[in-house]
Formats: sequence, C-alpha cells, structure tokens
Amino acid sequence: MTRIGIAFSGGPGPAEIVDCVKLAESLGYESAWVAEGHGGDQFSVLTACATQTSTILLGTAISSVFVRSIPTIAMAAATVDEISGGRFILGLGSSHKVQVSPEHGMDYAKPITRVKESVGIIRTLLRDGIVQYAGETVTIENFDLWFNPKRRDIPIYLAGLFPKMISVCGEIADGLILTRSTLENSVQTRQWIAEGAQRVGRNATDIDVTSLLPTGLADSRQEAFDALRPGLAFYLGFFPRYNRLISKYGFADEAAQVAEAWVRGDRAAATSAVTDAMIEATSVVGTADQCREKIEAYRQSGIDLPIVSPFARGTESKAIFEAVIRACAPG
Repeated sequence: MTRIGIAFSGGPGPAEIVDCVKLAESLGYESAWVAEGHGGDQFSVLTACATQTSTILLGTAISSVFVRSIPTIAMAAATVDEISGGRFILGLGSSHKVQVSPEHGMDYAKPITRVKESVGIIRTLLRDGIVQYAGETVTIENFDLWFNPKRRDIPIYLAGLFPKMISVCGEIADGLILTRSTLENSVQTRQWIAEGAQRVGRNATDIDVTSLLPTGLADSRQEAFDALRPGLAFYLGFFPRYNRLISKYGFADEAAQVAEAWVRGDRAAATSAVTDAMIEATSVVGTADQCREKIEAYRQSGIDLPIVSPFARGTESKAIFEAVIRACAPG
C-alpha cells in the first residue's frame, strides 16, 4: 500500500485528534503523528488513539529531549507502545532554544549531544530495564523500570534540518523526520545520512526518510496559499533555525523580511511577506488533485513517508483536518 502519514500540531483538540486518527486509519493511512508544542500532552493523546484504533502506527513528531527527563520519555514511549500493541514510534528532537528556555524554564545547551545521549539512555533502559549514565548533558545515578516493556527495541526517529544532525540520524536512528523539505533536497539528505551510517558500519537504506509537509487544501491554489501563509510566517519569525533553513532554499531576502516584521510585532506584515513561491517550495498546496500530485512528487524525490500536516486554528480545525485526510488518502 502507498505510504502516507498525518501529523497534528495544534488546531483540533485532543478528543478531536482521536476522531481524525480513526478516520485516517479507516482510509489506509500508515501512521499518525502528534507534536509537542502547546496542543496537549502528546503521549496522552496517542494513548487515547491507541485505544480507538488497531492498525495505524502512532508516533511523536517530535518529543523534545529537553522538556522531559529522559527516563520519563522512555516510560511514556513504552506505555503507548504496550497499549497500542506495538505500534508506537518515538520521534525525538532538540526542539528550539526559544521554546525550551523561556517557555519551560529549562537550560538549552549542546542539543545534538543531548539527542545522542538521550537515544542511548532510552535504548538501554528499554532493553535492560535499568540504566546508569554519566554524560555531557545527562547524568542518571540509577533508574530501573518496574514493568516489562512490550518491545525492548522501539523504533526511534530523529528530527533533522541541517547536515550535522541528519548525519547523526545515519549513525543512530531508525528514521529521519524532516520538516518543510523541498523536492530538491532529498538527494543531499540521503548523502548526509549515508555519511553518518558509513561511520558506524550501518546500511543507509535501512533508515526511513520521512517529512512533515505543511498542507493547504482549498478550491483554488490562491486560497490554499493564503491558508498556509500565517503558519510559515510564524516559523520564519519565531524560530531562527527555520528561518535559516528557508533562507538556504534561496529565500534569504524574503525570510529576513518576515523575521524583521515579526520582531517589531507586525504580524500582518510578516504574513504578507511570505510569498507564494516560499509556500510552494516547502508545502503541499492546492486542490485535492494538486495536493495528491505534490505528495507523489515528494515520494519520487526520495521521501519514503510523506506526512501531511494541515495548518488550522479555531473551531473549524477538525473539519479542515478531516478534509485533508480524505483528499490525500492513499488510492
């Protein structure tokens, strides 16, 4: 069956997400992914999804290694995995300093090291039931599990945007989670994965390459572009790392203009500065037929698992997600 996933990052409430995941499963979606952020506790939402579904894979995209303790992440992953009957994928990432420090009151330092150490701790704890660890970013005197995980080796996918982190995925991850990728960067991404895999003697083809794809569905392309414009403005204005990513795609001047407007508090100007070309390059956008064509183009470019990620806020969020789920369902 054609692989496709659906991702949730704000918009529908927790119970509404469960309904949407049930719909996605009925239409043949391979997986459903829930972000961290401000949209509700991702592990709780996924546990609810697990009780209401039977085949769809359930993942975090992503869980930050800074805002929970690492043993807590491991226990949460094992819990969802058991309740889902072994359908869980743990997506991890470093998140962003602008979120971790001011929003959670946690120190943010050496993000790649923190991700690598977190993966090692989680795998050891799930495998052995006990872990002691003294690293650069994490120290655990002793932690033991008081239950036996259903699976001792839960798949771990890592978020990556730039060469160093993507290369780390090649070293230690079961899969890579890209965000706002383009059709042109898949070949380079594969090369970075291969470099990491080669360092440790892994087969790079064993690493699943996924991408979260902002998705705007409408009766016309212009309506779809307008629906996605506020979301990209937020990413460019609030997250320096995403601004740098989009700049590297050839939109340096445009990204700088959005960021400048965002910093001075002019959200309308920031949104207006997002061009159709920026959205087109990094998103699935348009009518149902156009969305399906773009998803297939991502597959052909080298993305193993396209993950559609609608942008919606407010009372109509659930309906927007359901429309995208139906429109992009595998044939």
